[in-house]
Amino acid sequence: MSDATHSAPQKPAARSLHQLDARTKRRNASETRFKVMGIAAISVGLAFLVLLLTTIVLNGASAFQQTFINVPVYLDPAKIDKKGNRDPADLKKATTFTYAPLIQKGLLEVVEKAGLETDLSKAKELKNLISASAAAQVRDQVLADPALIGQTVDFKILASSRVDGYLKGRVHRDEIAKDKNINVAQLDLTDALLKAGVVHKGFNWNFIFGSDASDSRAEQAGLGVSMLGSFYMMLVVLVLALPIGVAASIYLEEFAAKNRFTDLIEVNISNLAAVPSIVFGILGLAVFIQFAHLPQSAPLVGGLVLTLMTLPTIIISTRAALKAVPPSIRDAALGVGASKMQSVFHHVLPLAMPGVLTGTIIGLAQALGETAPLLLIGMVGYVATNTPDGFIDGFVSPNSAMPAQIYEWAKRADPAFYERAWGGIIILLVFLLSMNIIAIILRRKFERRW
Repeated sequence: MSDATHSAPQKPAARSLHQLDARTKRRNASETRFKVMGIAAISVGLAFLVLLLTTIVLNGASAFQQTFINVPVYLDPAKIDKKGNRDPADLKKATTFTYAPLIQKGLLEVVEKAGLETDLSKAKELKNLISASAAAQVRDQVLADPALIGQTVDFKILASSRVDGYLKGRVHRDEIAKDKNINVAQLDLTDALLKAGVVHKGFNWNFIFGSDASDSRAEQAGLGVSMLGSFYMMLVVLVLALPIGVAASIYLEEFAAKNRFTDLIEVNISNLAAVPSIVFGILGLAVFIQFAHLPQSAPLVGGLVLTLMTLPTIIISTRAALKAVPPSIRDAALGVGASKMQSVFHHVLPLAMPGVLTGTIIGLAQALGETAPLLLIGMVGYVATNTPDGFIDGFVSPNSAMPAQIYEWAKRADPAFYERAWGGIIILLVFLLSMNIIAIILRRKFERRW
């Protein structure tokens, strides 16, 4: 017999643990590509956010600046108080048409005393430099203090929207050939008055605290009254949506039996959270205005509509907060003799309060920025020019809201309103940012760890 030769099995080549094989390299390359795509997605999102905020600030910052004209006005008694008795009833008979020529004459005297060269030699030719609201401003001050009659009083009046737009770069000389509200000679005079210090720009407090104005007085338009409308609406939403939403969440999560009926309720709540907001506006128009005959354009109706829209958000977020509380908390409370209600209200709800508050504030922030439901209840068509007479009147008197006012300004033809629409967006974003910061602070303050 011949000896059979057997080859010894070959041992795998020794390889260092620090050396990557082809499979590991492919896996690491895939992870690297995923990280790069994630960083790229975040970068694109941040870039668009920066672009959005930059656009809003660049377009809206000028709304917080306004052009003013210092005009000494002689309050001629022969024009204002013909009877000379200083009777308020007689003084009210002098309309703004009486005061407008006095302001124009005062501005012409300023031009003549400063020695400014201009082709405008008549007082009426200076009309387009002055806001249409100036006469009402002077008249209101005279009615408040009749002792001013017969004196020359210095007034800081608003310039017209065209003059204001010219100094802000919104109105250009080559675009005013067909503009009936301003001409080249008036712009030349504006430049001269600016150098003389008669025309100047200042912070526009009236934009924040004032009221809306007609199309002929765009420079006077402000957001203050519509801010009050939003305030009253948010009060209604807070008073109704918070207790109803939290109570419904507690019942569904802690007390309701798990059956088809509660399943149907949960499905409908989830569906309502995805319903377009304008549907709630149609519901509010049909139920609260046409059926219940509540006042149109009132913050009360707006608050009721926004309450219906906000309830699903609050219920879903509150239920999620209640679910996040460990079952051991409930079991421990029941184990020491607490009732079901005591375990919920003394132990579970306090621990879920950060989530409840966060969901409520987010729901309020969502309601604050809604416009579509307000379209159908008349809060867009109403010009918010008057402040409420009292606290109760603020709920039932016609008013607008911040998003509705911004929408209304964006529709108007005068570029000054478009500028104010961007400025209103800035104020609205400040409110929304503040509400989200409050939500974070409250969450951190009430948060408990177990």
